[in-house]
Amino acid sequence: MRILNKPKRKGQINITSLIDVLFILLIFFMVSSTFLEQPGMKLELPKAKSANVEKVDNLVIYIDADNQVFLNDKPVAIDRLKKQLEEAISKNDNPTLVLQADKSVPHGLVVTAMDLARQVGIKRLIVATKPEK
Repeated sequence: MRILNKPKRKGQINITSLIDVLFILLIFFMVSSTFLEQPGMKLELPKAKSANVEKVDNLVIYIDADNQVFLNDKPVAIDRLKKQLEEAISKNDNPTLVLQADKSVPHGLVVTAMDLARQVGIKRLIVATKPEK
């Protein structure tokens, strides 16, 4: 009796499909992840190239560098601004508010003024900027 010795075949795993799946997962996670960047330079927000110079005869809030608030050139305390705005918009059907704030004013004060304007029903709010030269 003759026994044939067949060489044993080594099992091979085809990893081509596995590599494709891993690359697809890597690309998916790279695209779906968010990257937070902190700006590396100081920005001056009040300047804008697309700023339009317009004359508006409606309400104007000024906030100067000393954080003093003015409504149409009259000084107003921030806690009385809402009442003053309500009185001012009672005379106008569709009021527009222009907000002019110095660039050194804290962001929170500007947001507070914008929030008070929205609370009294002002729908059109313009943040004034200085055109860049």
